[in-house]
This record gives sequence, C-alpha cells and structure tokens, in this order.
Amino acid sequence: LMMNLPGTREEDCFGWTFDSIEEITTPHAAQQYLQSQVRIRRFDIDSLIRQPRGVGRLAWLYEHMRQVCIELGFYISLLRKECTESRCPVMRAGEATYYCAGHGHPRPCSAIGYAVHTIDYAVQQLSGSSSSSLLAAIDAEENQINPGGELLSLKHFQSMVRRLYRIFAHAYFHHRDLFEQQESATYLYARFVRLARKYELTPESLVTIPDLPAAVAAASVAS
Repeated sequence: LMMNLPGTREEDCFGWTFDSIEEITTPHAAQQYLQSQVRIRRFDIDSLIRQPRGVGRLAWLYEHMRQVCIELGFYISLLRKECTESRCPVMRAGEATYYCAGHGHPRPCSAIGYAVHTIDYAVQQLSGSSSSSLLAAIDAEENQINPGGELLSLKHFQSMVRRLYRIFAHAYFHHRDLFEQQESATYLYARFVRLARKYELTPESLVTIPDLPAAVAAASVAS
C-alpha cells in the first residue's frame, strides 16, 4: 500500500521505490516516482530534477512543488520548536521584513505564522479548489492546446516560490544551526533553489542564501 499511514515515523515516510516511471500504473505515477527518487537519491539533485520520459515539463515542476510543500511541513514542525512567536514576532530574513498575505490584507505576522500560512497558501494553489486553473493551464500546455498556458502556470509558480523561499531564508539567517542540520540531512533547499533557477522562477537578486554553506557541504561529505 503506497501511502504514509498515521503513525509512520518520519524516516520511514515515502518508503516505496521504483527504478523507472514505467513501472507505475496508477493515476499518480509522477508523484509516486518522484517520492521514490527522493527516498533513494536525495543528494543527487541533477537526477531528481531530470524530467522523466512521458512527463511534461510543467507537470514535473508541479510534482516537485507539491513534494517541496510536503517536506517543508516536516521542516516547519522542527523550526517551530525554537522559532516561537516571542522569539521571532515578525517574519524577517536578514535585514528584510515581510508582511503575511494570509490575513485577507498583508500585515505583520510572526515568522512561524508566516511559514504556516505560506504553506497553506501553496497547498491550496497546488491541491485545493484554487488549483483548477493551474492544472488546466498545465494540461493545455502539455497537450499543445494553448502554448501560452505555460506563462500563466509559471506566474503561479513564481509567486509561490518567492514566498516559500522566505521560509528557508528566515531559517538560514535566524536559525542557522537548524538550517544546516536539515540541509545536511535533506538537501531540500538545494533542490528547491535548483528548480527555481532551472525554470527561471526567481531573479538571482532574491537568492540570498549561499549555494551551499561550507558547514553543510562538510557535513554532507562526512556522512
């Protein structure tokens, strides 16, 4: 049974593996294949983001963004142990301060509140009722019905990436030990920013975290 059952330990999540996407015959083949690859090739980012045969370019990006949100949920559950409302009453990343759009109108919000609201927004865009226009644009582009649909899809992803990036930036600048510990174990940020660059979802001026902090690289090599 290919699902994470209630009570599954974090290290046992997504425990199914496939050598090729052709092995999967379910409607969610792309998602299941990606999760399998994350499980066994977490640090091989080039392999992870390589588009498999039979999966469209935007559909593959869509699956990656869904997976990033799943893993960020675990990330935030760890972050909130030290990123409290009293310690981080506003969302900051270095010197920059960000308002939260999860209140109807943008207003100040604690960093952990901003992170939770941003994940909620991204999940709604990818999986909820708000995903219909995005999925329709992806489907049209993949079937060459409306090539311009790619621009609409990328616009959705650009806004999403910009907001999600701030969660990583906050962790890096204000909770460095946790960021380096998690990056050494998951390479989630490295994968996320590589996707953003590949699909041109964010300008380089907004990529404020070094490509791979020395401490993270050293820990990864040692492991």
